[in-house]
Amino acid sequence: MEIIVSNASDKPIYAQIASQIQDAILSGELEAGAPLPSMRALANDLHISVITTKRAYADLEEAGFIDTVQGKGSFVCGGNRELLREGRLKHVEELLEQAVREASTAEIGIAELHEMLDLISDDDAGASLA
Repeated sequence: MEIIVSNASDKPIYAQIASQIQDAILSGELEAGAPLPSMRALANDLHISVITTKRAYADLEEAGFIDTVQGKGSFVCGGNRELLREGRLKHVEELLEQAVREASTAEIGIAELHEMLDLISDDDAGASLA
């Protein structure tokens, strides 16, 4: 798993790290029980503060993506992948509801919204819409 952080992003670095690890877990790239790099090793690899990686791991643990065992490290949680996916689905639904409200305000119809979504998904080569 490769983590890329950008100083140009509007997201804080810890959030960029957490988001990329979440995506790797949800996609199956990181399987249940897989060890994550130590906070110190990840900080060294990314040339960032250990405090930043600690915050990312704390957020991941709070969200149920990882477990941290004192003296052993952090590992991908097992068994709750479907629950985590549901959380992501809920977030996407909220974003789509916001898009529908914005479109309605701009007098954009549902058919035009569908067309926009099709265009966006066709343009996004990395999108995996099933």
